[in-house]
Amino acid sequence: MHSIQQYQEFISDYLQSQSKNMEPKNLYEPIHYILQLGGKRMRPILTLMSAEAFDTDYKKALPAALAVEVFHNFSLVHDDIMDDAPLRRGNVTVHEKWDINTGILSGDAMLILAYQYFEEYEPAIFQSLAKLFSKTALEVCEGQQWDVDFESRSDVTIPEYLKMIECKTAVLVAAAMKMGAIIAETSKENANLIYDFGLNLGLAFQLQDDYLDAFGNPKTFGKQVGGDIIENKKTYLYLKALAFSSSKEKEELEHLFSIHLEDNSDKINSVKQIFHSSGAAEATQKAIQNFTLKAFETLEKMNISEEKKVMLTNFGENLMKRNV
Repeated sequence: MHSIQQYQEFISDYLQSQSKNMEPKNLYEPIHYILQLGGKRMRPILTLMSAEAFDTDYKKALPAALAVEVFHNFSLVHDDIMDDAPLRRGNVTVHEKWDINTGILSGDAMLILAYQYFEEYEPAIFQSLAKLFSKTALEVCEGQQWDVDFESRSDVTIPEYLKMIECKTAVLVAAAMKMGAIIAETSKENANLIYDFGLNLGLAFQLQDDYLDAFGNPKTFGKQVGGDIIENKKTYLYLKALAFSSSKEKEELEHLFSIHLEDNSDKINSVKQIFHSSGAAEATQKAIQNFTLKAFETLEKMNISEEKKVMLTNFGENLMKRNV
């Protein structure tokens, strides 16, 4: 298996090789823009890693890896429109750089382009990949809708929230890994185990993202810190704070999450203080650790070499130490 940096280079080179000057320019330029912003490329890396974990050359998995990356970026373009987000990876979002209509249409095109990459595979593998991809894409939409619904609800539970982030984030991480297993034509048991590994890693990743949204460094996080607080999103931090807070803190927190302000700096600081004092920040970090450990337990059941288990474990550990 290769290093994370090498996988990133393989993906960048393959993406570059797929770049064409296509018309109309206003449809394809925003697609090129969002894909060139890079990011961690965690999901396509996992597709390549998974294929190699099951003794298959990473090159065979490149089209599927790029399908995952294009789909993920499609979802970001549309999410940013829905969230009215100004920044993505430290740069202006597509709908801000162009306009909302361009963001919608270019995002739609990305979804179609993602499916086209599966055409590189023989019929049996194509069918398995497309079936998994369609199921995952629909789950991501369900997760996004729940996320929107939760903003106007005051009775969201922690199990509901975990189900939402499972659909919105974790299933794509899991599917990215299972695609590598499908391409490698490993056993059904191995494919299902690597899916579960990815699912738990994805849950840990999203909880870490929620934590960084509140407590991340604006210079390294790449998105607007406090964005979830501004949007009154019922994150794990918020739900744990409600559960742990005194009645006075709970009342203050519920009030802060019922208002929209022009200047949100005081609101963000007040909410973060409650997240800390209630113990919600600590509980969130513990949940991140628990899901990560659960992922590692799944690895132990997998029929792959110890060396490859170590590589996947190191990837998970580094992901949980991130500040971006």
